[in-house]
Amino acid sequence: MKAEGRNALTAPEGKLVCDAYGIRVPREGAARSAADAVKLAEQVGFPVVLKIVSPGILHKTEAGGVLVGLKSREDVSKGYDSILANVKRYKAGAKIEGVQVQQMLTGGQEVIVGAVTDPSFGKLVAFGLGGVLVEVLKDVTFRLAPASKDDALSMLDGIQAAEMLKGVRGGAAVNRDALADIIVRVSRLISDFPEIDEMDLNPVFATDREAIAADVRIVVDFAPRPERYRPSHEDIVAKMNRIMKPDAVAVIGASSEDGKIGNSVMKNLINGGYQGTIYPIHPKADEIMGIEAYKSVKDVPGEIDVAVFAIPAKFVAQALIECGEKKISGAVLIPSGFAETGNLEGQTELQEIGRKYNIRLMGPNIYGFYYTHKNLCATFCTAYDVKGSVALSSQSGGIGMAIIGFSRSAKMGVSAIVGLGNKSDIDEDDLLTFFEQDDNTHVIAQHCEDLKDGRAFAEVAKRVSNKKPVIVLKAGRTSAGARAATSHTGALAGNDKIYEDVFRQSGVIRARSLRDLLDFARGVPILPTPKGENVVIITGAGGSGVLLSDACVENGLKLMAMPDDLDQAFRKFIPPFGAAGNPVDITGGEPPKTYQNTVRLGLEDKRIHSLILGYWHTIITPPMVFARLVVEVKEEMKAKGIEKPIVASLAGDVEVEEASEYLYANGVPAYPYSTEIPVAVLGAKYTWARGAGLL
Repeated sequence: MKAEGRNALTAPEGKLVCDAYGIRVPREGAARSAADAVKLAEQVGFPVVLKIVSPGILHKTEAGGVLVGLKSREDVSKGYDSILANVKRYKAGAKIEGVQVQQMLTGGQEVIVGAVTDPSFGKLVAFGLGGVLVEVLKDVTFRLAPASKDDALSMLDGIQAAEMLKGVRGGAAVNRDALADIIVRVSRLISDFPEIDEMDLNPVFATDREAIAADVRIVVDFAPRPERYRPSHEDIVAKMNRIMKPDAVAVIGASSEDGKIGNSVMKNLINGGYQGTIYPIHPKADEIMGIEAYKSVKDVPGEIDVAVFAIPAKFVAQALIECGEKKISGAVLIPSGFAETGNLEGQTELQEIGRKYNIRLMGPNIYGFYYTHKNLCATFCTAYDVKGSVALSSQSGGIGMAIIGFSRSAKMGVSAIVGLGNKSDIDEDDLLTFFEQDDNTHVIAQHCEDLKDGRAFAEVAKRVSNKKPVIVLKAGRTSAGARAATSHTGALAGNDKIYEDVFRQSGVIRARSLRDLLDFARGVPILPTPKGENVVIITGAGGSGVLLSDACVENGLKLMAMPDDLDQAFRKFIPPFGAAGNPVDITGGEPPKTYQNTVRLGLEDKRIHSLILGYWHTIITPPMVFARLVVEVKEEMKAKGIEKPIVASLAGDVEVEEASEYLYANGVPAYPYSTEIPVAVLGAKYTWARGAGLL
């Protein structure tokens, strides 16, 4: 095939591949004459399907190369001649190897199982509704290959039309195990043979007994794929620890002149309280800001863990070589003027130097980084010193400043804030590997515009998210992202859909906006892990209850069906014109005691796993009275060993802002003027808990 210059297997060749991997296909054979076709039809049994066999024609239907439902010898004989005539009109000179005679499958649900090769994630397996619906509905989900049976089963539930597989209007449900088995086998096939670029089994007829692929399309690409540079796990941890928690920092381009980047970096290191050794590097100065300066890092007598670059782009390469000769572990490349301006050669040069000397590169084109537990501000941006357990990173400097501003405004303690910029070397999965073993970090939140090695990220994220929540804001999610493709699966592999599904497979919490990223980073770590899926809403306003219910559905939360005895228990505390059930509507005119009693009941009952509170500002129960009683009941239950996630939405005048801050400071993520944000934060906690297998 390679010698013939072909990029696709014929259907009979595809059948041989399927046979080798135990993927079921109908009874079939290839005919080179009308008489052969009739003979084969009698062997496989009527009715039959005829399909052209031609290496140059992938979309057989468009060429008039498919006839279905042929029920007699005469139909088959005429059909054979008709297909040949159609194809010759469609593509004169097409090489025709014969006509495939195939047992016609009927009944069941038509689905597609396929595969595609993504530039970032590599081999992916796909599943969705098949036949013509695949092109119309584009209802397809993806997973990294090879996929496990659990991955495959999750794909059956991961399409919008999942209910159709369970049987509708009296129809039988499909055999889930049979479908999952095909998905797993296809994922193994494409993993075993990297030459397979795209693959379609479409349609696959799924019944309550079996799943059989009626048509096979395999597209190949023999061009070797470039190997990706991946340091070992041990090397990443060793290097990143020296970079993020250094005992000695060199500032290349340190300056005493206000307004210079090298001056801002020096001020932040000194004024930020960094206790390690600082080595200013300057070709002419003897001292900078009272600290002895050196002409080169090679002149420094002691060891240096990391060098922060604050010099023009044209001088970076030579200084980086000197860092390599000094055996410095990491370089923080603040200067711009590389790939982001089209200077790919300059950035490639830095990568080559880094790999030659085993220096890890952060950047270029970044604001630097913070590691608060070392009082380290290795950046020219404003200082930040509120220590906490949240690590944040961004590919963009502007987003980095937004992260700093929000963190300061919300008084959110962070362990680290890191700029990644052009990601010539260090990227998101390197940071995940570091933060995974960093005792000061409990939650990791990352903004990215792309993933240079999506597969490496997914593999690390899947491991890390079992221990610590990983939150990602992927920018560019509205771009089409689909590349030119010859298969249905390839054409449907829109870039963002792949990110969505791989994040889900890896247990990553996906943020839809910058505000989501920041709110999740702030709220997820303070919420206890829920012990089950049952969520109850307690609200003082019916309108809030409706909006909160909508938000639960949108964020994958399960509103508990209220048992009769629990319903009666709630009714003891609310007026007759209130509404039990779920949401529990206590109405707006109730005194603080009603909130207190219902919240206490919600925490005490073991069947309830999480509470969403909808507060309505009234004179009878002012905002701070509500906030204090919620915290009081929460602490009362905590003393008894009962801890459940509680979030709150506060509707009212400006006093609800102070009440929300008080609640947040006491472990209840609370938001004024919003029913969506608190529920989204709770949904993020549930997403992580499910992915980590904690529910």
